[in-house]
Amino acid sequence: MLRKPNPSSLSRLLNATVPPVDDGMPKDGAESPPPPRPRASASLLVLAVLAVVYTLWAAQELILPILLAIFFALVGNPIIRLLNKLYLPRFLGALLVLTLGIVAAFALGRELVQPASEWLSEAPRELREITPKLRSLVKPVRDASRAAENIARSAGGESSKPVQVVKTTVDDPYKMLTATPKAVAAVLAVVLLTFFFMVYGGRLQQRAIALLPSRHQQKLTTEILQVLEHEISRYVLTISVINALFGVAFAAGLYFFMHVPLEEALLWGSMAALLNFAPYIGPLLGMVVMLLMGFVSYDGLWPALLPAVFYLGLHTLEGQLITPVVLGKRMALSPLVLVLGLILFGGLWGIIGLLLAVPLLACVKIVLARIGMEGWARLLE
Repeated sequence: MLRKPNPSSLSRLLNATVPPVDDGMPKDGAESPPPPRPRASASLLVLAVLAVVYTLWAAQELILPILLAIFFALVGNPIIRLLNKLYLPRFLGALLVLTLGIVAAFALGRELVQPASEWLSEAPRELREITPKLRSLVKPVRDASRAAENIARSAGGESSKPVQVVKTTVDDPYKMLTATPKAVAAVLAVVLLTFFFMVYGGRLQQRAIALLPSRHQQKLTTEILQVLEHEISRYVLTISVINALFGVAFAAGLYFFMHVPLEEALLWGSMAALLNFAPYIGPLLGMVVMLLMGFVSYDGLWPALLPAVFYLGLHTLEGQLITPVVLGKRMALSPLVLVLGLILFGGLWGIIGLLLAVPLLACVKIVLARIGMEGWARLLE
């Protein structure tokens, strides 16, 4: 006799044999895990980096005026904020700061044109005059080089002769005429962009942030830009004041203690202040220039070395004591990273790249620390 199946036992049998269907939808209010982020291959990253570097080099005539204008605006922004607290409108404050900067640069340039042109015109003759002085100093090196050449010649045979490469240059009389308008246009572009960044930079920044899709991205970008503007402005203004005082102190030492004429002392002081913006490489070039200046201006060995020694001592005092105490360790960068950055930006953009290398590296460090990549930020320290 057949028994009627129990409904509860039948439902248990069906549940045990038929697995539940996973339709991919979240159950019981649980959030679905985010899809994995695609990762680019190493070769694609290398190609992207090379493309960016090539673009920075190829578009330098467009990029450099903008970067220089941002650099000068960062120098002037703390002063403009101080004037704004004194109830001076931002437009008038920017106009006043920019006018004073142009007048000071023009006055200093007018004082430096004559001694710089005299040194450039007399440099070949003076270098020929210091050749006997340098010959006595490099005599051991020359003897060692000759011994090495004799050993190499005896090992390779008498027939091995050095290959001489002759370079020919064609003088273009119109090169100066075509280069001057471009230089004037670049200077005017930097001046105008600096003024507009000082006056309208904050408003442009707010409108650009408003284009971001989410509130989180807008808040994060606002925080990053505020930190960048505050920290980089403070750093650039502070380091500019330190380098200016360094140049004044060096010029005063040359004038009062070494009896260098005032115009030449201002020339070397300005050179020292500008070279001090490029750590390691700038002071090294300054030492070489001071050695040449000393051998040209003085007869004895120790008087000739005195300008370079004074430059080295003043730079050591500034670099090891004054700048670390004033700036602290917040903007500290690794010496290796600094040298690599100076080589990269100097190779891309020349002297201007050396001037902008440290602020750009500091911006990279701040951005990395703010977007959650503290490990990479600490790697730059």
